[in-house]
Amino acid sequence: MYMRDHPHRENSTHPEVWTGRATNRIQWLLALAGAACMALGIELAVDSAWNVGIAPLVMSVVGCIAAGLLVLFGTLAFVHVALRVDKEALEVRCGHMGLPRRRIPLSQVAGAEFAPHVTPRHWGGWGYRWRPEKGTAVVVRRGEGIVLRLWDGHTFTITIDNAESAVRVIKDRLHRPAPGRA
Repeated sequence: MYMRDHPHRENSTHPEVWTGRATNRIQWLLALAGAACMALGIELAVDSAWNVGIAPLVMSVVGCIAAGLLVLFGTLAFVHVALRVDKEALEVRCGHMGLPRRRIPLSQVAGAEFAPHVTPRHWGGWGYRWRPEKGTAVVVRRGEGIVLRLWDGHTFTITIDNAESAVRVIKDRLHRPAPGRA
């Protein structure tokens, strides 16, 4: 099995705070489609002949703007994911505003595993996903990720670049003795 060379060797110490992220540039195309739908709704409202029937025109305008906003903000929320692991918890933030956000104390993590191939197809699409048989996931692109096994029996999967390094840091923090214990 081929292992990539990472700056943190087995016997080295990990940084106090490990950060990583993953980005999906294809989501920008979907955001552009949402913006185009909004522009169409605005165009209909401004340049349409309002004498042909107000109800269909209002429904078209509202529908285009609402669909455009939904697509635009729904895709921008998951254009990237950021993971932060410190000595107490890991925090996942999505999109430019950092929402949705999830903070998981390391005391709730039973283990972490490297997942070499996470795909949106297996989770039902991009974004923050939940499947009863699989657990919860934040999937912003296909590729490597981490799978956290929580003490309550649930799993949490995150697509993240350099996932092997994240798993090593998390595992190291899980097995580290608590302060004051030898």
